[in-house]
Amino acid sequence: MKSQLLILTFLLSTFVTSACPVCERNKPKILQGITHGSNPDSNWDYVIVTAVAIIGMFTLYYSVKWLFKPNENNKDHIKYSILNEH
Repeated sequence: MKSQLLILTFLLSTFVTSACPVCERNKPKILQGITHGSNPDSNWDYVIVTAVAIIGMFTLYYSVKWLFKPNENNKDHIKYSILNEH
């Protein structure tokens, strides 16, 4: 049941996020078929979005890395009080 709901959500989100024909015709070539709405105002918009995407990827990488291997060896750390409860 969960997998069917996930597939349905993915299909609906793909349909909703695709650009309409008018927006697709007016977009720069790199954004055609991806976005819907107004065009970027200047080239700085591309720089800002790229910088935010890179920061987001670094954040995601280190969040996952430190979640699975935190390298905390202090026996008084709060995680040991939680892990030893069970």
